[in-house]
Amino acid sequence: MTELILSLDVTDRRRAVAVAESCAPFIDAIKVGYPLVLAAGLSIVGDLSGVGLPLIADFKVADIPNTNRLICEAVFSAGFDAVIAHGFVGGDAARACVEVAHNHGGAAYIVAEMSHPGATEYFHGGVAEHLAALAVACRADGIIAPATRPDRIGRLREIVGERTIYSPGVGAQGGDLDTVARLVDGVIVGRSIYEAADPGAEAERFSRIRR
Repeated sequence: MTELILSLDVTDRRRAVAVAESCAPFIDAIKVGYPLVLAAGLSIVGDLSGVGLPLIADFKVADIPNTNRLICEAVFSAGFDAVIAHGFVGGDAARACVEVAHNHGGAAYIVAEMSHPGATEYFHGGVAEHLAALAVACRADGIIAPATRPDRIGRLREIVGERTIYSPGVGAQGGDLDTVARLVDGVIVGRSIYEAADPGAEAERFSRIRR
């Protein structure tokens, strides 16, 4: 089974909870990023906890080790189950995120390659491969790899082995759900679900990958 993860990048607290509740029967986790947390605060975790699904803090943490540690402590103290961090700031900084996550019984994922077109300006020439190898060396639980470039997922899978790969870029960014679902452990979908007239029904449509 491939997991379906809702990327909940809305900025209204009530709407966020309503979308989460309507989608909950069809998804496996909720990814929360800066848009919602900056609008509603870290207390949104309490509002979303009622749906009973793991919550992933997509803060793409990218600072010096001490600052990363402080950010991740706040993330897990608020009740998140996992955090997403960048690896390009170096192994020591990435390792700080992983250590905090594991100390709290949570998970940490390193971005190996992003899904938007501009990512190819920098995540190329072996950079993504190096970041994937860094994730393994830091004992991260997995990586983020682009659904918009499934050939790249295959290459990164060779590096991370059985570690989790979560993949954004399906739907609004053009990634093909069925193609990517065969390559990864979880597909991340945002706008195609939460901007739909009926988010729950749309989540159910995407949920065929879970069967």
